[in-house]
Amino acid sequence: MKNDTAAPRGTSPSDMGLSDPQNPDLGLLSDATLDELAEKLAVATTIVGIGESTRFSRETFGLRDRLFRRLVQHHGFRALAVQDSAGVAAGLDRYVRAGEASAESALDGAWRPWRTAEMVAALEWIRAFNQEHPNDPVRIFGVKPVQAQPEDYDAVLDHVRASAPERLGEATSHLDLIRTAHQTEEHVQRARGMHPGRPFADHARDALALIRSLPDADRDNGVLARMRLIVDFHENSVAGRGNYAGDAAVWADAISDYQSRTGLRVVYWDGIAHTSAAAVTSGLAPQHGPQPSIGSLLRKRYGTQYVSVAIGFHHGDLRVVTVPEPAGDLIDAKLGEVDLPAHWLDLRRAAVRRRWDGPAKARVISGVYDPSRDAAEHIAVASLADAFDVLIHIRRVSPVRWLP
Repeated sequence: MKNDTAAPRGTSPSDMGLSDPQNPDLGLLSDATLDELAEKLAVATTIVGIGESTRFSRETFGLRDRLFRRLVQHHGFRALAVQDSAGVAAGLDRYVRAGEASAESALDGAWRPWRTAEMVAALEWIRAFNQEHPNDPVRIFGVKPVQAQPEDYDAVLDHVRASAPERLGEATSHLDLIRTAHQTEEHVQRARGMHPGRPFADHARDALALIRSLPDADRDNGVLARMRLIVDFHENSVAGRGNYAGDAAVWADAISDYQSRTGLRVVYWDGIAHTSAAAVTSGLAPQHGPQPSIGSLLRKRYGTQYVSVAIGFHHGDLRVVTVPEPAGDLIDAKLGEVDLPAHWLDLRRAAVRRRWDGPAKARVISGVYDPSRDAAEHIAVASLADAFDVLIHIRRVSPVRWLP
């Protein structure tokens, strides 16, 4: 893979997909550039996976959102898939279609990375679009099955309080501890040194055994169903599964099933490890080797009708952590050699593919990121051009604005 990103003689910045420095729009890609990119992505495409290297950056989210809006407005995409449960996504869908409550309240039970002012603005834009296009609305769906929510813990404890108050303390000791994973995931708690020690899945299973032992548990199928959802949530978390891959087959099935059922063109928002169109190896768990991603399974099913876009960055203060300049062996460093606020590369072009293709590592800044082990905080792919059709690179980033 060559390091030189300079345009060949006789080419202009627009030929290379570079931003126009005279029209930066918050220092990033211009409207004209994004219009061009959206048009290229939409040709003969059914699903566009737009992945970020971090969920903490206002700029990476903003570019993804602006690209999504163009795909909706000008190219007929009408569904947004998000990494969250079917139940949470149904609430988001009700808001954007019917204006139920507010965008903020629709996000109350959402996965923490979605609970930002930037996501609120994205939902409000979709709602406004749907008001103008009531017969052709944008829909939202989740890639995960229905999952436990905080109210499930409350319902279980209410049942114990009413049926066996002498066991309430025992039940509370399990459930109050593990419900914290809905705010800060268990593997993140471990990385930050705030985990209480015992696996949350063990606490959940003990709580389920307690509920089953109650005299009237069999007559209240609702409470047992809620408790099983809680167990499933913790057993299938990153900490419970022992890896970061997620359940790629289930999530890919959710996207392809929805698309085939509705016939809608879909945009899929997630991290680059999930949207990659090729298997990825986590730098934090290299012993597992290449793991299938949702995008790699979609590529097998849809071929080139699935397009993968990766949005990364060079450095910046994300408030939760200050990310230094990347090591020289990361693709982020090579892309950063272009001295522009942002630029993009279309790896589907033969000349660009020849220059950039090959084994590559791309940095990932997740909730467990630690600058002291920056060299391991990446995903690796055997072929950059097989994994990503388009790369968007941002020079410097700033933090998202978290909701309370």
